[in-house]
Amino acid sequence: MTQENAMTYYEALERLAAMGPELAAKGAARKFTLAHIRALLGALENPQKRFPSVLIAGTNGKGSTAATLASIANAAGLRTGLYTSPHLLRVNERIRVSDGGALVEIGDGDFARVFSVVDERALRLVGDEILPHYPSFFELLTAIAFVYFAEREVELAVLEVGLGGRLDATNSVEPLVSVITDIALDHMEYLGNTLPEIAREKAGILRENGVLVTLSQHPQANQAIGEKAMEKNVRGVDAARFLPPLRGEGFGIREQGLGAPLLARNRYELSVGGQVVRIDSPLAGQHQQRNIALAVATAVELRTNQSFQGRGFAIPNAAIEKGVRETVWPGRLEWIASADAARAPLLLDVAHNPAGAWTLRAALAQLPEERPRTLIFSCLKDKQIAELAQVLFPLFDSTSGDPLRARDHIVLAPIQNPRAATVDELLEAAAKLDVPAHAAPHLPGALAQAWAITPPEGIIVATGSVFLVGELRALALVGE
Repeated sequence: MTQENAMTYYEALERLAAMGPELAAKGAARKFTLAHIRALLGALENPQKRFPSVLIAGTNGKGSTAATLASIANAAGLRTGLYTSPHLLRVNERIRVSDGGALVEIGDGDFARVFSVVDERALRLVGDEILPHYPSFFELLTAIAFVYFAEREVELAVLEVGLGGRLDATNSVEPLVSVITDIALDHMEYLGNTLPEIAREKAGILRENGVLVTLSQHPQANQAIGEKAMEKNVRGVDAARFLPPLRGEGFGIREQGLGAPLLARNRYELSVGGQVVRIDSPLAGQHQQRNIALAVATAVELRTNQSFQGRGFAIPNAAIEKGVRETVWPGRLEWIASADAARAPLLLDVAHNPAGAWTLRAALAQLPEERPRTLIFSCLKDKQIAELAQVLFPLFDSTSGDPLRARDHIVLAPIQNPRAATVDELLEAAAKLDVPAHAAPHLPGALAQAWAITPPEGIIVATGSVFLVGELRALALVGE
């Protein structure tokens, strides 16, 4: 890549950074509508119509489901596109295409080139008063992904909804299959204050006479999704038949020394098309079985539904096994053991809402009680700080009276984001629970402090925000 291209890439990053929050339209009040992204895509010759897609909505698990499904499609030899959000470290992570047998993120040069094209069209639309304002960060990234997927002639695009579903920019496609993962209360300022309201927004990805892959969940969510599906004459596919019939060997503790992962891979067998498929997923935690089931059910639907472009997609069981086994989705109960014997290992998880925090809490219950723990926590100020603290902080309370927790710690630090909660706000949440906590000036300091106060046989758990996990993951890997 030439220096000129590199500068263009960094200029693109600077433009994105100046746009503020992902959903904000600069210089305008936030008004959700699909009209704007459709106008932009129309000016780009509708790239979203040049590839088939699967659209995945939900509160938690949609990224894991998307990553697993895309890995399966890629293993089947399909040129696959994967669009997810947010990213851990680099914006390029959001846009991936099959290349050399792997799902490879868009290169800097291609990102800069496609950004320039989309930017030029957007500015022209604003100048012609077709758009009332410049697109939001997320709308811009979605258009870039769609243009790139069309250029690369992807045979299947797996798209993770950013927020909600009905008015999300990704909902500008016409998906072959709509997938809805588990729904919980989140983004209530945008989606509604009740579970049925939020579920109806997520169900906005359903299409007339379309296909929905989902799993039974909270009765209120089930009812709202079911009503929307009936309105649109949607055929439902229940992924429950791809859940493990019994608890597999990937549960509980599988410890072989201090450096071994404490949370084992999900391993079990399924019957798929009358044949045994061995599931061996690197994604830890019992909750991931639901996401794996959704991905497998969608893959089976794609290969068996002859109405899809007059044929099914060639996805054999061997590809399902290989794709699940080779799924890459970091930061989700990810274990990073240190090569330095004096440093405790790190467990990373992007539990950024109460439902995610409860899932993490369930996973932590599998860890050895006798090993001291340190929590590194931070989150955005618009998240439910008090609820996240109530779920997680008591698990690390050194003053609880439990002798096994006497050597535990909580380290709080700000993250590099204009929406970040301050350390004082985090400390206030801990004080209200009467749980002791330390403050660090930044995440590098928090990690150094955690390594200093946690014995080698202990465990450091880092959670609360994608931004926290992304930065700490990079620091921990560099530290190796």
